[in-house]
Amino acid sequence: MKSFKKSTIKLTASVNAVIAQFHQLPNKGRVENIVKRVEAMNENAAVVSLKNIIQDFGHRHKNFEELLMDNFYRTQQIHGELSHFSQNKKFVLGAFLTKEYSFQAAALFNPSIVPHTDQTGLQKGEQRFIISLRATGEGHISSIIFKTGIVDEEGGVRLDESSNYFSILKKVNDHTDQSIEYKSAGEFDDFADNNYDLISAQNIPLTEKVIFPSAKFEKMGMEDLRLVKFIDGENSCYYGTYTAYDGKNIRPMLLETNDFNSFRVRSLYGNAVNDKGMALFPEKVNDKFVICSRQGSELLSIMFSDDLYKWESYQLLREPEFEWEFVQIGNCGSPIKTDKGWLLLTHGVGAMRKYVISAILLDLNDPSKIIGRLTKPMITADEEEREGYVPNVVYTCGMLQHGKLLIIPYAISDFATVFASVEIDEILNEMK
Repeated sequence: MKSFKKSTIKLTASVNAVIAQFHQLPNKGRVENIVKRVEAMNENAAVVSLKNIIQDFGHRHKNFEELLMDNFYRTQQIHGELSHFSQNKKFVLGAFLTKEYSFQAAALFNPSIVPHTDQTGLQKGEQRFIISLRATGEGHISSIIFKTGIVDEEGGVRLDESSNYFSILKKVNDHTDQSIEYKSAGEFDDFADNNYDLISAQNIPLTEKVIFPSAKFEKMGMEDLRLVKFIDGENSCYYGTYTAYDGKNIRPMLLETNDFNSFRVRSLYGNAVNDKGMALFPEKVNDKFVICSRQGSELLSIMFSDDLYKWESYQLLREPEFEWEFVQIGNCGSPIKTDKGWLLLTHGVGAMRKYVISAILLDLNDPSKIIGRLTKPMITADEEEREGYVPNVVYTCGMLQHGKLLIIPYAISDFATVFASVEIDEILNEMK
């Protein structure tokens, strides 16, 4: 496409990005042994130990002593009452049950993008945005992080500077829906564990926030968040569908926020909730919520529901048609609304597991009808993009409408993230 432009910006993984986590040991006995060793320290030794710990690690984390004290209290929940410990020993014990984790050492990829909640102080034609990214670290565990920036009138992207600090959002409470019937106490506990709220410390910039798996069903990853700004009349909020992974099974989940300060994590359920890549439309259609999703690992489907959380049935939208998508097809995030229809980016997988990005157009009033499609890929990995963690892959989880342009952040080879822009009308005009 003639209007297709690539930015020089490239977001890559960094081993320097670390978070501090509670060091979960495999059995209570080991915790008790550590408690005994710290308890046996004389006070001078505890003072020296704490001084060394702060010198080595204090500059790498905000509110470091608060973090150590939180982990002391978590240790106390396992071991039992330790109020007789001096303040120094509490900090030291907390440090022994804390570890650093490099959460994006392996990859920083599969981005999604939405308009920022704050659009003040901009120049003519500018738009501020929020990008979510899948950060993958040790053990291939995936978490969610954010970056912010501005796109100018011509589609040029510049990112805001970020600090080197990162903080995990805290799981503060379980949430249960009494309208759901549970077959067993175990099923109730499972639902409660996977439906929770997240908060961050006050005045923590969005770029420092890390949403790290905190439920059993997502312990191995929160994958491929597809953010969308959802508008309902005069009200708006942000939803994001993602895939929870426990190492064996997947489960589609929903992230909700109004301000990117606090978040709600909720389960999606129903007979049609059984595959990856669910992408919510940015508004209701005919008074129903609409989701595009992959089904059977290879087909693109569409679903309609009166209930945001319950999806019982789906309709086939597309099956592989072109050679470059013979292996599978799916969406690349939520669609945008144009005068001609709903523009949906799609991904296709062809020979040698090569991923490409293309697009289809859905009817505005009945999005189960395809009224246009590109007959060739719009984005494919070039020679500089095809090498990485998973070669020959380009992939995105969302795009941003910016005047006449689409701003598309996309991942290259499951390793890094780059940016491109293209005119919306050119895409529509090339559709058959």
